[in-house]
Amino acid sequence: MNPETLHPLAQAIVAALLVLGGLFCLVGAIGLVRLPDFYTRLHAPTKASTLGVGGLLLASLVWQAAAGTGFPRELLITLFLFVTAPISANLMAMAALHRRARSIAPEPPLDRR
Repeated sequence: MNPETLHPLAQAIVAALLVLGGLFCLVGAIGLVRLPDFYTRLHAPTKASTLGVGGLLLASLVWQAAAGTGFPRELLITLFLFVTAPISANLMAMAALHRRARSIAPEPPLDRR
């Protein structure tokens, strides 16, 4: 479908979701590069990039709905993403704990009662 034939409100929503999704992906990528250790690096892409790709998929959903075509593909991709991303992050964190990967985060204080 040609973007000029899309309703202006749908165009604005798609544009906003694309910008928001792109910003979340950018924050996740910067966090992956800049954060100091494995555990914090794991946190940035699993949270921010999941929201970023979710925003891009929502933009695609709005585009397909405004165009009048079916959109089960985007729903299935979104479901797959939101189910597999936390599971894979948890498995990587468990593997790092098993290998005793060090973190530079300060240890929490002991509860002395």
